[in-house]
Amino acid sequence: MILLKPSWRSTLAIACAVVLSGCASPDYNYTPIATSISEPAINSVNIAYVGDEMLRQGVYSEHDAIYLPYKVEVSWAYDLHAGYYIKMGEDKDTETYMPSKDNEGGMVDKAAIADPWRAVMTYKDTQELCVITAFNATSCKNNANFERRKKPILTHNSFQQTLIYSGKIGKKVNIGYREFSNSHARPAYNNDVEYDLILQMLLATKGLELRIIEATNQYIKYKVIQNFNKAAL
Repeated sequence: MILLKPSWRSTLAIACAVVLSGCASPDYNYTPIATSISEPAINSVNIAYVGDEMLRQGVYSEHDAIYLPYKVEVSWAYDLHAGYYIKMGEDKDTETYMPSKDNEGGMVDKAAIADPWRAVMTYKDTQELCVITAFNATSCKNNANFERRKKPILTHNSFQQTLIYSGKIGKKVNIGYREFSNSHARPAYNNDVEYDLILQMLLATKGLELRIIEATNQYIKYKVIQNFNKAAL
């Protein structure tokens, strides 16, 4: 009798069938939607407290995501911690996700003897949640507790301008201007300015116009007349 040495593909197939739930590979064909934002609305009257954004304008990417409110024990080998997982791709039946890289992102934990993980996967028509390993094997949990959501993400194409209320001293209000590009603050474009309430009830800077209705040490009430002009990156 001649014994044939099994190939790596047959070995992988046996491992997928016996050790874990099945086999799958991640997809990376998803493109998020670029979204413009301009808040609050023109001619609206608003109140901002100290430290709050009074106004913002910019462009960000809106991603499909899943959100886990609690830790999910997928199996003895893998735990998915609470937080956001951002969509990376899809096929006819499944979607591929990775933990969001901001402070709201989830995290994948694996047991010491488990294979390294590669991505997170869901099925489109069920609440089944899986971990795809480095060897394209899957470990899955049925009826997992997660929600499908939209999540705004600052990316390399993002740009945002904001105005922040910093309080009132005497007859002057303190307003901070901030710019963010490529997910990072642009210090050269940031500044803090005092405005004399007696002389400047109409605040105008960087193309925006706000009419100050009332200002205290706790809050400012204002009307938006015009938002920022679009700044060059």
